[in-house]
Amino acid sequence: MVKGRLEAFSDGVIAIIITIMVLEIKVPHGSNLAALRPLIPIFISYLLSFIYLGIYWNNHHHLLQAIRYVNGRILWANLHLLFWLSLIPFVTGWMGENHFGTIPVVLYGTVLLFSAIAYFILTRTLISVHGTDSTLAIAVGRDFKGKISLIFYALAIPLAFLNSWLACALYILVAVIWLIPDLRIEKTLTS
Repeated sequence: MVKGRLEAFSDGVIAIIITIMVLEIKVPHGSNLAALRPLIPIFISYLLSFIYLGIYWNNHHHLLQAIRYVNGRILWANLHLLFWLSLIPFVTGWMGENHFGTIPVVLYGTVLLFSAIAYFILTRTLISVHGTDSTLAIAVGRDFKGKISLIFYALAIPLAFLNSWLACALYILVAVIWLIPDLRIEKTLTS
């Protein structure tokens, strides 16, 4: 099967997820800057989630550039990832509306953890279908960033019970790690 439909579908779903998130930010009733103050935690959670979705979209695009075709296993692994990403608007809204309370921060981290696991599964499925000598396998290598992200999420979730702000700091740290461009696939494709 050609990969174009998978790529287009995934792009559309991620675009819809971002749209749903921004629609959850309600317009304040006041007309001065003070009316925006209650929206600060909501906007911060939106910004973090927007960055995460951008990171997933960017890396997903790179993954699909490094493969030749898809099959049923890949389609299901991709849907698994999109399922977890589709929960991001809910946990983003809940976390922002409740000013980064413990349980919303725990659930936010849980969704991030399972999104990362789903991305890992998708990557491994792509490699298993295309071979350990494929462009993707060579580019991904040991996948240090992916593994360290899983560890940080796994640490942040119980940490949120002690201090939700420290857990959020770990979520931000993971985003920063991924904001640094990961050029492994681009370099492998051009060489």
